[in-house]
Amino acid sequence: MPDVGTNNLMQAFNPGAIPYALAWVLGAFVLMRITRRVLRSLSERMAAYRLTIKQLDTLLSFLVYLVAFILAATSLFTLSSEALLALSGTIAVTAGFALKDVAASFMAGLAILFTKPFQVGDRISFGGYYGEVKEIGLRSVRLVTLDDNLVSIPTNKFLTEPVASANAGELDCMVVMNFYVSPAADHKRAREIVDEAVLASKFLYLGKPMTTLLTHRLTEQGQLLVEIVAKAYVYDARQEKAFASDVTDRVLSAFRQEAMLPNG
Repeated sequence: MPDVGTNNLMQAFNPGAIPYALAWVLGAFVLMRITRRVLRSLSERMAAYRLTIKQLDTLLSFLVYLVAFILAATSLFTLSSEALLALSGTIAVTAGFALKDVAASFMAGLAILFTKPFQVGDRISFGGYYGEVKEIGLRSVRLVTLDDNLVSIPTNKFLTEPVASANAGELDCMVVMNFYVSPAADHKRAREIVDEAVLASKFLYLGKPMTTLLTHRLTEQGQLLVEIVAKAYVYDARQEKAFASDVTDRVLSAFRQEAMLPNG
């Protein structure tokens, strides 16, 4: 026996509207490509507002594609209120099975946009990966690692697994650097060297405090080391690696000159 909902759906389908539906979808795609290029250009020119502009890009993507989908669907199907009620059960069940993963990712994307555990432009750690969030899409979050690899992660995974954000929507970002010296070395002088190297770097952001901590660490080989942990900020999270490299170069050169490096 033919399904009533399916018959009503076929009767309501308007084949002549297929070009219009495709035009809505294609128009949304072209519009977002153009808009994204403009916004990305603006984000590079206006560095202070880079994260805000990228977040606007993500929100616009959701809105444009949602509107395009609604317009395409209403173009293809002409439904009365009675037909909508009759078809609601059929559509719900069919969509639930066929699009459950897509729907879950879409809802997860909306949850991320509103709860903001992280945002576009943030540096996050997730599932063994660390990098900058380039896009929060309808199905996946795209992450660019520090090795310039593009990683796509299904959006719904972020609702059930822990994620850490290094800058939480801010442009600046804390950088943690660890250095080691021999227990026989003058640890006060070693700490001064690290402080001087951090303060001398052109990448240091002075708007937030820097700290230097001392502790001991025992290696797997049983060697005791003095660990110096420097915590300081860069103005832009993209300067993270350049800052760490600059400071490390200065520190190691000074440690080598004063014979502070641990043996082995």
